[in-house]
Amino acid sequence: MKNLIADLLITLAEKEDATRELVAQVEALEVVVTALLKGMGEQQRQSLIGNIETALDDLRPGEDVPDPNIDLLSQNIKKILHY
Repeated sequence: MKNLIADLLITLAEKEDATRELVAQVEALEVVVTALLKGMGEQQRQSLIGNIETALDDLRPGEDVPDPNIDLLSQNIKKILHY
């Protein structure tokens, strides 16, 4: 029983490490994308934002079918794009 608990704790610690790594990667990408957007001209930025929003709309399965994953992705992307 102690070995099972120890194995579970090790697995949990590994998952937490992986989660921290993913969070760090996402935050780094957010900084990079924001910096790139700030360096663009207004017309380029608006064109890129339009293309990204169109791509997000294309991912949706349909107007009547809610997809929480796409909604979460869309919210986070819009937060970055409209800094």
